[in-house]
Amino acid sequence: MSRRVIILGSTGSIGVQALEVIARSPELSVVGLSCASQVGPLLEQAVAYGVDDVAVADAGAAESMSALYPELRVRTGAGAAARLVREIEADLVLNAIVGFAGLEATLATLERGLPLALANKESLVSGGGLVAEIRRQTPVPILPVDSEHSALFQLLEREAPTAVRSLVLTASGGPFRGRSLGQLEEISPEEALAHPTWNMGAKITIDSATLMNKGLEIIEAHHLFGVGYDDIEVLIHPGSLVHSLVRLVDGALLAHLGHPDMRVPISYALHYPRRAEVAVPRLDLAEVGRLDFSRPDEEAFPALRLAREAGKAGEGATCVLNAANEVAVHAFLERRLPYLGIAQVVEEVLHQADTTPPQTYEQAVELDLSARCLAETAVSRNGR
Repeated sequence: MSRRVIILGSTGSIGVQALEVIARSPELSVVGLSCASQVGPLLEQAVAYGVDDVAVADAGAAESMSALYPELRVRTGAGAAARLVREIEADLVLNAIVGFAGLEATLATLERGLPLALANKESLVSGGGLVAEIRRQTPVPILPVDSEHSALFQLLEREAPTAVRSLVLTASGGPFRGRSLGQLEEISPEEALAHPTWNMGAKITIDSATLMNKGLEIIEAHHLFGVGYDDIEVLIHPGSLVHSLVRLVDGALLAHLGHPDMRVPISYALHYPRRAEVAVPRLDLAEVGRLDFSRPDEEAFPALRLAREAGKAGEGATCVLNAANEVAVHAFLERRLPYLGIAQVVEEVLHQADTTPPQTYEQAVELDLSARCLAETAVSRNGR
């Protein structure tokens, strides 16, 4: 019997690649799909994979779906993805929703006791405590899909916690690697979207350009692996061949290497605990010749500092960090905010907001919304 998978965010980069992996695997089948508003691609996916249950966050975009495809069971609205998870039978959920919007579906998945393949890092950034509380009551595996966290998951699986000294996340450095703060003043959205290695959605690509993506990954690693913030390092590695490393107490350094292809960690999460073949080329280290590393410039890329400080301040601060960043990135893409204004907005909101850790999902929603309001005001002050 195949493993029945729900893919949340199926029309995005991770969702599309997950469907490619599933199409090649007789062990996997799709039983549910969701998107924010791209109903055309969603319908094509539903037809191609024989899926009857879907969810669309944008109710307006979904209005014509039932009339065109009466056999589809369509859930709409802000909580549609979470309702999909609660209402249909599945064996695993892949959450590839972008941003805070993915938190409710993560909580719904864990509450049902379903294994979670997690590509929505904001679930842990904004609701890490809520996730931890559910898992204390119902231990459910979280299988990281981010390439760095998938690598750490694999490296740590056979190591005792007492053997681990620190974790090392690698970053490509994005399109502005090596530039000083002064050289980043006139960056356009088009320049920031030109990532040198990975093909991702707009929001994550901008986060990679500012290194906020790596900052969010520091927070995610803290929650996934229980490692303190001072023991999570970041190294710039332009080749993106070493995905993460683990320092052990005896001085050994373990590394996970592979071509930068997201189908590999996606396949690992969907097939876990076994591996399946993925059509990627063999990594020839002799041909690569060298692996380069350097330390990040936190003056030019302050997002790393802001994320680490927020993590140490607690889960209310990380929820605020994420909300302010989502607003600032959106404003930058709309040309209402300069590139350097993204970090400025985030820092201002962190200083202004109430950062009391949320104890319920509803409190997390309130904190997220209040931080977004502060961020919009900060965008107006720092905008063009």
